[in-house]
Order: sequence, then structure tokens, then C-alpha cells
Amino acid sequence: MARIFDVIEVPNMGADELVRRVPEQGSGDFRIGSQLIVGPGQEAVFVRDGKALDTFGPGRHTITTANIPLLINLIGKAFGNRTPFTAEAYFVNTRVFPDMGWGTSNPIPVMHPGVGLGASLLKAHGTFKMKVSNSQMFIGEVVGRRGSYTKDDIPDWLRTAVLTQFRDAVGTLNKSAFEIQSLTADISELMLTKTQDDFEAMGLVLVDFKVAEITPSAKTAQE
Repeated sequence: MARIFDVIEVPNMGADELVRRVPEQGSGDFRIGSQLIVGPGQEAVFVRDGKALDTFGPGRHTITTANIPLLINLIGKAFGNRTPFTAEAYFVNTRVFPDMGWGTSNPIPVMHPGVGLGASLLKAHGTFKMKVSNSQMFIGEVVGRRGSYTKDDIPDWLRTAVLTQFRDAVGTLNKSAFEIQSLTADISELMLTKTQDDFEAMGLVLVDFKVAEITPSAKTAQE
């Protein structure tokens, strides 16, 4: 039997934690009249059978037909106005996550405009800041049914999106490897624009992007 919750809250969400589910395993039973407490910098999303029912911002919410009509209407259709109702509550950290690192795992080949065949290999690294902008989308596209989700869970697929756009940005500059190394500020600004769609598709927003350094690799690629 699912656990009954009369107070739904996550008062101790960690600084690196993006999402915490209540309960962390399985589903919970929530009563009409239960208290939903959403802390500063949080949003809460009720989910039933993989479908988001409603999203709530910071504050104390009472689950009633008067205060939360959209949620209760959906519950009434799904459960025949029975209480308690079975669902999951996802608490999402909406604060900005700073200083997330990125770097090229493999050097990027840069052709030499006007010189002919041959290329230089460049390495790059830096940081970016991001935040959850669409809690329902982030849960649906990224988190799934996981009980807890931290920023350490996302680097692999997020880094892929960043590096794909970084290679494209460097290629569209049509500059030599030497010139590109001096354009960290310009590339940072370009990346902030180029990667927004990738982040938005996952319910995220890129707040800041920095290229800290671009350096030549020890190897040289030749065609």
C-alpha cells in the first residue's frame, strides 16, 4: 500500500540537487486537504502515470478544489473524486547552478583558411551556468522516475550538446587556429546563443557560458 502524506515538502534539498521525488520510490497517497509546502527556489510538480497534473511555485498550498482547481479536476476525472489519490510529487530546484565545467575530450581540428591542406588541433575548456526553466519538461525529458537527480547526473549528455555546438561555432568563424585562440570572449557570446535551443529542449536555460582557454594540442592533423 502506498504511504499517505498529509504534508508534502522537501525542506533540505541539497545545493547540487536538481530534483527530489516524494516518495523517492513508488507512488504516494495524498489527501484532499493535504499541505504542499514549496520552499524558496523550488517548484513542485504532481505526476500521475507519467503525466504532469500541475506545477506549484514557492509557498504553502492546500490541496482543495477551491485553491487548486486544475489539479483537483484532473484527480476527479482520473480517480472518481476519491481521496486519498495516488501520485508522485517532484520538487525541482529552480536556482542557478554555477561553475559547471566543460572541456574537449578530443582535440578539435581547425583548417587553415587560404593556406591549403592541413589543420591544427585545438583544446578548449571553460564553465557555464544553467537553471531549470520548465520543470514539467525537465522531469519528462530528463529525470523520468528517478527518486533524486543532481547536477552530477547530467554532464555526459549536456557536454555532448555543448561540444557539438562549440565545434560548429569554431568552424563558422573561418579563422586560423592562432586567431581562434584570441577569440574566447567572442566564442563565449556565440555559444550562449547557439546552445539555447538544445538546453530549452530539455527544460533548461543557459544563463552564462565562458570559454576559459583555447590551446593547441601536442598533435597536428594532416590530410
